[in-house]
Amino acid sequence: MLALDTNVLAYAEGVNDARRQTRALEIIATLPSGMVLVPVQVLGELHRVLTVKAGRTPEAARDAILSWMDALVCRDTSSSALLSALDLVADHRLSFWDALILAVAAEAGCRLLLTEDLHEGFTWHGVTVVNPFAETIHPLLAGMMNAAGHIH
Repeated sequence: MLALDTNVLAYAEGVNDARRQTRALEIIATLPSGMVLVPVQVLGELHRVLTVKAGRTPEAARDAILSWMDALVCRDTSSSALLSALDLVADHRLSFWDALILAVAAEAGCRLLLTEDLHEGFTWHGVTVVNPFAETIHPLLAGMMNAAGHIH
């Protein structure tokens, strides 16, 4: 299982960069939906990106969020994930919101967190941070895509 950060979904929605949009959509389409998790916090952040940065109406942003909720496994923030995030901030100097996403991914048993906001290769509680937009696909992500039978 892997988790997605806000930037992956924002690119998939066409915010900013056509090359990254193609890569984000390819990864999401390649993996079985039951293997792809999105923390609920990410969906809230995506709403803000879509309405503020992309200029979508609240109704259009809501429709996009509901589509992602239907397509992916959603995971709420638990009190234990909150405590873990506080430790990540104190011990590794991550931003609180990035730490919370990583903590939710770890609690859900994810192997990867796809994001361009954290240091690629950073591993915490079994979750490895991978930048899905790097020139070379990270071996762990390539392995998951290959296991799904769709590596390019």
